[in-house]
Amino acid sequence: MSQSKRPGVTEIHVPFRDVDMTGRMFLASYISYAESVIASFWSARPEVEDEPVYNASKITCVLHRPLHYDEPALFTAAVDKIGVRSIGFLVLIDTGEERAAEVEIIWQARSGEDQQPASLPEETRDWLYGFLD
Repeated sequence: MSQSKRPGVTEIHVPFRDVDMTGRMFLASYISYAESVIASFWSARPEVEDEPVYNASKITCVLHRPLHYDEPALFTAAVDKIGVRSIGFLVLIDTGEERAAEVEIIWQARSGEDQQPASLPEETRDWLYGFLD
């Protein structure tokens, strides 16, 4: 994967390992790349004391049209929703001028000690609002 200058944007050429016998990209690969793009985006967040841990609670993938072997694709992470205890990310997957897919991933914030739901830190929330679409 090649990284662009903005965190949360990655361009790939669909590798052979990610396609089925018909040359179409596996659905799980869209989700795997989306998670990697969100991890890249998330690494740019401000440091917070006693930061909660985050777990994916929902993942959906809408396939508009399949990507094929060696086709270029641009994965772009955006913040879609900011809740009291959750963050919704939307990863747009484009090839050329065409939208290939969208992956939505919801993260729940949990206390690191007892895994109980936790509120998003204010610093994190403020940072996220700068990326809200």
